[in-house]
Amino acid sequence: EVQLVESGGGLVQSGGSLRLSCETSGFPFGDYAMSWGRRTPGKKLEWISSIQTDGTTTSSASAKGRFTTSRDNAKSTLYLEMNDLTPDDAALYHCAIDRTEFWGRGTRVTVSS
Repeated sequence: EVQLVESGGGLVQSGGSLRLSCETSGFPFGDYAMSWGRRTPGKKLEWISSIQTDGTTTSSASAKGRFTTSRDNAKSTLYLEMNDLTPDDAALYHCAIDRTEFWGRGTRVTVSS
């Protein structure tokens, strides 16, 4: 069974940092590109970043320069390091296996101004 479990969310002050993790199981993690997305109430899911099997990353304009995506294939875990957070970054953050229907349930990030 494919499982993706996000963690690391929480409450942080504006300008602060968080590191999100996505622990996975049930599939060969190293063979798949992975992505992060976020959803805020009343808005569509927003793509944040993707990381390919070779470690190459791409990021949205809102994430570029502030967020870093990485992966540890030995641990089957995906990471999102977020810096200089603003209230606009508050959302439910999900990880996903690229081009599949598999998404985690998310971890909530709240940013106080």
